[in-house]
Amino acid sequence: MASITFKGNPVTLLGTEVKVGDKAPDFTVLANDLSPVTLESSKGKVRLISVVPSVDTGVCDAQTRRFNEEAANLDNVQILTVSVDLPFAQKRWCAAAGIENVQTVSDHRDLSFGEAYGVAIKELRLLARAVFVVDSTDTVTYVEYVSEATNHPNYEAAVEAAKAAK
Repeated sequence: MASITFKGNPVTLLGTEVKVGDKAPDFTVLANDLSPVTLESSKGKVRLISVVPSVDTGVCDAQTRRFNEEAANLDNVQILTVSVDLPFAQKRWCAAAGIENVQTVSDHRDLSFGEAYGVAIKELRLLARAVFVVDSTDTVTYVEYVSEATNHPNYEAAVEAAKAAK
């Protein structure tokens, strides 16, 4: 498993680490209107999945805004931001931040995504920062588990991976 720290302290990740070449695990999270969202919901598209501990924190806010801006340069790419924030909080945050090109989804109910992708932090019931790119055939083509949860991911590498995926 990936070795992750949160504010310098080691944390335990639940679930299975995902690797490039793996078939993307399915999951069920909630959209802002409480409807279920699964991997199947965006079948046939490239998915850039941005995972953040909480959209209400500085780095998570910046990460979501950055991918929202990058979306304009990405064709046939669905960008999801996954956190354990409640759907209502995500909706409020998106409205205040002007987020229109990224779909925020909540894993608060079951940690379905967190455990399927190995990013659920046992000690905090938050998700570790990570980025995944899944191609249109549901194959994982890019994985970044950010080693320190308060650091930024490699935005350029993730965007290039999304552009390269088919």
